[in-house]
Amino acid sequence: MSGRLVGVGVGPGDPELLTVKGLRVLREADEIFVPVADTGEVGRAEATVREYLEEGRIRRLLFALSDDTEARERNWTNAARKVSEHLQSGRTCAFATIGDPNVYSTFTYLARTVRELEPDVEVETVPGITALQDLASRSGTVLLEGDERLALLPFTAGEEPLRDALAGFETVVCYKGGSRLAEVLRVAEGGGRLEGAVYGARLGIEGEEIVSAQEMIGREGTYLSTVIFTRRSSELG
Repeated sequence: MSGRLVGVGVGPGDPELLTVKGLRVLREADEIFVPVADTGEVGRAEATVREYLEEGRIRRLLFALSDDTEARERNWTNAARKVSEHLQSGRTCAFATIGDPNVYSTFTYLARTVRELEPDVEVETVPGITALQDLASRSGTVLLEGDERLALLPFTAGEEPLRDALAGFETVVCYKGGSRLAEVLRVAEGGGRLEGAVYGARLGIEGEEIVSAQEMIGREGTYLSTVIFTRRSSELG
């Protein structure tokens, strides 16, 4: 009998943004897993969970940060096997992930690999607050009004998709891959969309930075950066 695998969104970093439902699911789970990079550092998901649960209940799953496809796939497989060992006993396994488990999340890949090993596993998700919502709140940015539309892209999407999004959508948000920040800001400036844009990193935790995107010209963003481009000014702007 296969158990249940639940992806729990724990928010962008601030422990107070973990939902009541997310906390309940984590507390009720038989096993709690968190992702850890091959650097060994405590990640945001683990730090958030540690605010509410005993450290001894938390199991770490290693995921490679490198561009080595074989290394990444090996980590997915190893992680899925570890989770599957508990699922085979009919246990409920919760996986804590930053943001939302259905938006650019590690959980998606884990669940897919687990399903290959355990086809009968029951997979669920608990939604979490995303970085774009948190940054909008902290910077006083209205994301959408009326019939306005929003496009969400990774920093790594490339110049042409970004140009199209900036030209066609009232609000554009870029996630993940802040080392490409300079390219993104250059494209936005060329399209007349840099004014009023806001940049955020390490939201809700130590070292938080929220500034106008223009102030980031010439600087490199962190991996988990967020930039919001709107056609209106934020409180920062």
